[in-house]
Amino acid sequence: MRFWKVAFFSLAGLVAAALVALILLISGTTASPPLPESPAIQEEGYTLALNTTKKNLEGIANTYIRKAVKGTLPMELSMGDDVLLTSELTVFSYTLPLAMHFDPIVQEDGNLILKQSSMELGHLTIPPSTVLKLMKNSVELPSWMIVRPKEEEIFIDLRDLPLSGDVQVKAKEVNLAQDEIILEVLIPKN
Repeated sequence: MRFWKVAFFSLAGLVAAALVALILLISGTTASPPLPESPAIQEEGYTLALNTTKKNLEGIANTYIRKAVKGTLPMELSMGDDVLLTSELTVFSYTLPLAMHFDPIVQEDGNLILKQSSMELGHLTIPPSTVLKLMKNSVELPSWMIVRPKEEEIFIDLRDLPLSGDVQVKAKEVNLAQDEIILEVLIPKN
């Protein structure tokens, strides 16, 4: 009888240690990757100011996202009063709906930062930094999307978008409440 008690408590201790290790692995904070340096913007060229709407930018963004994730994960972006990124997360063979809300911030260099304002993962209460860390580690995102879990943000490097030629794109203004989005496109002379 003593052998079974030792075996039971050993197994229970092993399961508890594995559970604690899993929780620490998921919730541990890691250093976020640094933001890329802003290269000098081409001076020689033609500038085109592009006014667009949330619906048009949403369609363009979803096209780039679908190409980038290549069907590995259903991910969709929609724009309303904020930027909403929806997806699914599989935890212990359960698929949970994931909705992350972001506020867009235009940087001086014309890139975008999506600062997380809230998130929903099924009925679970999980810190946003943990969900961003899981997303960063489980999904191969394109080089122009940098997930920064510690800062609870996603950096969108518009200079790194796969565009033909040496065309560069910069965001000038993103005002979702007024449905006013202004992008600047620089087309080189040569």
